[in-house]
Amino acid sequence: MWTSDRMSNAKNWLGLGVSLYFWGLMDLTTLALSGSARPLTKSQEDNLSDKLLLHQRMKRSWVWNQFFVLEEYTGTDPLYVGKLHSDMDRGDGSIKYILSGEGAGIVFTIDDTTGDIHAIQRLDREERSQYTLRAQALDRRTGRPMEPESEFIIKIQDINDNEPKFLDGPYVASVPEMSPVGTSVIQVTATDADDPTYGNSARVVYSILQGQPYFSVESRTGLIRTALMNMDREAKDYYEVIIQAKDMGGQLGGLAGTTTVNITLSDVNDNPPRFPQKHYQMSVLESAPVSSTVGRVVAKDLDEGINADMKYSFVDGDGLDVFDINTDPNYQVGIITVRKPLSFESKKSYTLKVEGTNPHLEMRFLNLGPFRDTTTVHISVEDVDEPPVFEPSFYFVEVPEDVEIGTTIQIISARDPDVTNNSIRYSIDRSSDPGRFFYVDIATGALMTARPLDREDLSWHNITVLAVELNNPSQVGSVSVTVKVLDVNDNAPQFSRFYEAFVCENANAGQLIQTVSAVDQDDPQEGQHFYYSLAPEAANNPNFTLRDNQVLVLLILSMRRYRKQPYIIDEEENIHENIVRYDDEGGGEEDTEAFDIAAMWNPREAQLVVKSRQDMLPEIESLSRYVSQMCITDNNVHNYVLTKLYEADMDLWAPPFDSLQTYMFEGNGSVAESLSSLQSVTTDSDQSYDYLTDWGPRFKKLAEMYGITEGNGALW
Repeated sequence: MWTSDRMSNAKNWLGLGVSLYFWGLMDLTTLALSGSARPLTKSQEDNLSDKLLLHQRMKRSWVWNQFFVLEEYTGTDPLYVGKLHSDMDRGDGSIKYILSGEGAGIVFTIDDTTGDIHAIQRLDREERSQYTLRAQALDRRTGRPMEPESEFIIKIQDINDNEPKFLDGPYVASVPEMSPVGTSVIQVTATDADDPTYGNSARVVYSILQGQPYFSVESRTGLIRTALMNMDREAKDYYEVIIQAKDMGGQLGGLAGTTTVNITLSDVNDNPPRFPQKHYQMSVLESAPVSSTVGRVVAKDLDEGINADMKYSFVDGDGLDVFDINTDPNYQVGIITVRKPLSFESKKSYTLKVEGTNPHLEMRFLNLGPFRDTTTVHISVEDVDEPPVFEPSFYFVEVPEDVEIGTTIQIISARDPDVTNNSIRYSIDRSSDPGRFFYVDIATGALMTARPLDREDLSWHNITVLAVELNNPSQVGSVSVTVKVLDVNDNAPQFSRFYEAFVCENANAGQLIQTVSAVDQDDPQEGQHFYYSLAPEAANNPNFTLRDNQVLVLLILSMRRYRKQPYIIDEEENIHENIVRYDDEGGGEEDTEAFDIAAMWNPREAQLVVKSRQDMLPEIESLSRYVSQMCITDNNVHNYVLTKLYEADMDLWAPPFDSLQTYMFEGNGSVAESLSSLQSVTTDSDQSYDYLTDWGPRFKKLAEMYGITEGNGALW
């Protein structure tokens, strides 16, 4: 059997104490060593020897199943662990002991003759707490096992060789300022690698080394709490707290470890806003556009984040409807802007009362309020040179299309809004009136017609009138003028096409021969109403009649011979072949009495007595008829000349003279008498002019005058 013999070592040391276990029924006795190493007393040695002898007498063996050895041995010699011994070993060296298993030959060795076991390496319980090995006794000569292989354990006994460690440190924590005493902040934890089941090596106690009197720590749990009331973030917002963890229950000789806890005080809204300035002075140009910035105000708040958010508003003043104030969310300032256009001439200054408030309040700190403050803002409006202003800002004018050139249709009025009240000069933006139908007086702003208006050609005119300061041409104002041209009945009805009708000679009475219709470019308000009738030369024709249906006309044309009547009606003059006659003719450069120059200065006195003609109007008439009486009365020579210039520019056949005399006729009554070559034929002539009808339309007029033939049919 396996027995153990550690008596030689037990005389000096008992390892870690002695425990004897008797296995009577199994003929086994196990000796275990445990406890602290201490010398054996004489009685203990004798008692142990007697018990061993007793078992020898009973043929029993000492069987070792575990050994204990202290960790962290620092000696130079191998550390003795224990001894293995077989009952068959007589001490003559015939028995050979062999050790196998965990750490055999590397960590532990055995003397194959004596059975002594030694540790040859430093042992660390925190790395490995026990080793399982197997022992065998062999016959040295034959190698035959003398005993069955036996397994035993070597346990590493712990010593306090590890200090507590804060594995999660350093720590960062925060707690609201002004928190009550005892408010939990954070819990710290230290770990000790020593055996918690043996002694106090792993029993940790916490304490605070730095951070008092603001914070405290619970010794058993490591929970940190506030220890001082009314801690103010605005006074101090950061604390560095050092916590110690010590093993051995904090007793003297225990190992200790420390960690740092960085604690910050988070903000609460415990400070009301305050304006550092109680009065602000600002200025703004009167030309500043709407929404432009006038200035900024700011209320200081010692808090931060949402606790320092501000809201600004006007609570009083004389500019509440002229200015706005908004809060800049990034910088928490109040921005004052222009709400309505400003006028230095109307109001030169404003006074406003601004309030700044905290929108996020905490009920428990309302006693520290009020959380609002006010300041006064004075705003001065500065004068600038502004462009002329039209009154009203838009013009709508209605004018009939037959208005005479030079007629004033509207007075455009503008003024300089500045205190200086500079003189204004008017003009028309020609891009708005490319046809140059209108003219504006440069000084008075009188808007006049410069060309004839024709509703059928252009019924609306949208022009822009400009006003410029005389002393500062860069200041230009503008106004829109809409001119509506009203319709007058200045267009005769026209047949929509040429009509040609045919009728059979045996047509029945009342038979419809032709339907005709007419159009009119005018647009009367009550609509078009046409009245149809036969021409005078066909009115007495008994063969055809015309029925007027107000819209469509049933027309029958008669055909008979007739002789054309002369175009000129003059009771004092017989019918001649002359076409035009002149009352008088000029005498050249020396003729100073051919016409009265006073007609240019007073056109109302120049009333020319002319004889009417049925088929044509004078090609050129006196310009004075186009000049309004108002313009003449006001001695507005400029308008008169303007009208004359227009007439000369538009008439390609007018002579280029500054003044002209209109001649209506020639022939009898003229100093030069008739200039017509036709005057040579003064009597009725049998000469035929029928060949004129073959010369085409250009000679149609002459053919009508001289190509009339007697008979029952017409020439055309």
